[in-house]
Amino acid sequence: MKLKNIIIGFSLIVTAMTGCKKYVDIKTQGNLVPNQTINYRYLLNNTAAFENIQNLSDFASSDIDINDAAQQTALTGSQFYSYLTGSYNWRPVIFPFGSTYEQDQSWNTLYAIILNCNTIINELPASDGTQEEKKALEAEALVHRADAYLNLINTYAKPYVRSSAGSDLGVPLILVQTVSQSLKRASIETVYNQIINDLLQALPALPTTQAYNTLPTKASAYGELARAYLMMADYPNALKYAEEALKIKNTLIDLSAITAVNTSNYPRRIANPEIMLSKLPIGGSLTIAPSVLKLSDEYLTVLGTKDQRYTLFTVPAATVSSTYTGRFFYKESVTGETRNEGVSVPEMLLIRAECFARTGNIAAAMNSLNILRIKRFKPADYVPATANDNTDALIKVIDERRREFFGTMLRWWDMRRLNNETTFQKTYTRNFGGVIYTLAPNSNQYTFPIAEYLRNLNPELEPNP
Repeated sequence: MKLKNIIIGFSLIVTAMTGCKKYVDIKTQGNLVPNQTINYRYLLNNTAAFENIQNLSDFASSDIDINDAAQQTALTGSQFYSYLTGSYNWRPVIFPFGSTYEQDQSWNTLYAIILNCNTIINELPASDGTQEEKKALEAEALVHRADAYLNLINTYAKPYVRSSAGSDLGVPLILVQTVSQSLKRASIETVYNQIINDLLQALPALPTTQAYNTLPTKASAYGELARAYLMMADYPNALKYAEEALKIKNTLIDLSAITAVNTSNYPRRIANPEIMLSKLPIGGSLTIAPSVLKLSDEYLTVLGTKDQRYTLFTVPAATVSSTYTGRFFYKESVTGETRNEGVSVPEMLLIRAECFARTGNIAAAMNSLNILRIKRFKPADYVPATANDNTDALIKVIDERRREFFGTMLRWWDMRRLNNETTFQKTYTRNFGGVIYTLAPNSNQYTFPIAEYLRNLNPELEPNP
């Protein structure tokens, strides 16, 4: 095996040094002593080292339409926004080698999480705590590692297809912290198997509740399993684990009773009753021009004007900029916090609804869907969703996922996994700066490129087609 500048560029040196500074800044009532189990509790409590995830998927979805000339000009006026415009336009190269912004911070961030998790998992056995203490900490690290790999495989690898997953290229599977190992990409099947195994191994030692939802619980692991199995089109298992998660946590925020959202009447992220595991996209909130997200006309049609998610979380363009048109996503501004992309109660309800719809249990599908919808409309505007058949039920569930998860990676992940189903196949186009970009069904553009910098540093890191 060749000596590698391991994965984060791996750029992990900078990230790890930053993480170490935050680590030693933690108040511990005394000095840190090597081999003490409590050290790993302090590390896991360092939210910044585990909570941030990739953001490329947020900008690629069909729900966004950056079509105002003023916004396009502002975004192209600085290389800083190349990650946003590159992913928005499904470009084959997003981080050109030799440019100022040749580093892919999404990739770097996810592998930095994995490095921290591997450190905890690998070093805990030799620490001085009880087996129970060590297993509990290991379980949290396993959940964070599984989430990071689930993000990686749905960003830099093809959508899961059972017939080819064993040979399709996934991502490098790094499970120990060494500086000398192969960075060849494991298969998609192998990576998903690791994700599932990590979560199942974690479950017995995880607590039912934690002080903050940045820390993994049993509901977190069940939710991650449901999400992973949904991406694999394994609907029986997705249903099984969504229901297990909902047995533990099923509270919804009642938007029907809110007339205007502000930072004083909307739950803080760390205590939000809907969130099973808080995860935030790198780059933070998209609250000011030019990076605010404009809602596409297609999405606005799906959302409708009676929905409280429209009333409370979107604003006319004039609120953002006098030169913009249309309507914009504004939830982060009114709540004062970055959008959550981790597993949640609404996601579990909709996974359950989709699984029921796919197996012909239309009544159960609509019941699960309506548990969420009744909390998203004022009483006078609420009309229970109904479906005529399985296909109609499935379309209604996918539309609800669009309404609920706007501005997050989940819409892009849905486009990836559904683009080989006739009901959802569509060719998308963008007109950006006078150039037409096209995304066709089953296109390789549903997979983001691995940065040229990383491949130049590690030649065995095979490119995406």
